[in-house]
Amino acid sequence: MRKFRFGIDIDGTVTCPTSLLPHINEQFGCNLVLDDIVEYDLTKAFPITEEEFYTWYKQAESTIYATSPAQEYAKMILTDWQQHYELYYISARGENVMDCTHNWFEQQAIPFDHIELIGSHHKVETAKKFNVEAFFEDKHDNAVDIHEALSIPVLLFDTPYNRQPIPEGVIRVHSWQEADEWIKKHFPTEQLMNK
Repeated sequence: MRKFRFGIDIDGTVTCPTSLLPHINEQFGCNLVLDDIVEYDLTKAFPITEEEFYTWYKQAESTIYATSPAQEYAKMILTDWQQHYELYYISARGENVMDCTHNWFEQQAIPFDHIELIGSHHKVETAKKFNVEAFFEDKHDNAVDIHEALSIPVLLFDTPYNRQPIPEGVIRVHSWQEADEWIKKHFPTEQLMNK
């Protein structure tokens, strides 16, 4: 039986949405917590220019990615899914951190069929190119754009920075366990159908 193919964002979806905060707090002398981040643009949460932030971020990104914790249950569920689904990670990270990204997946023992770093938040074309049949994301406008352009379900991992309204077809989930329940109901595997 053919496997369904999923497109999966990395940062804030497979990794914890709080991954950046300890680095920001240390660098800029802040005490930010996730509830302070109510917009995807982190520079809105504390007094810093975009230019200052991105200059620092470019220097720190490898360290940030190498030390990002995985979300609770992500490894367990993705490991289970690997037997039944194809896992294509599509991230806005740039090609410059491909080695660091591969190393992280290997160190965390999180399975993947393919990793595509596109260096941009515009994921529609990449999702289309790889014919993914569902997508997993934490960025609100990405989730909406991918769903509307490709007519596929997008599971949006709930965070304070993505709580704008969502259309039907974008499904808000609060954990990887919730995502797993939804997927098993809507993308049944041969094994599940035979039970």
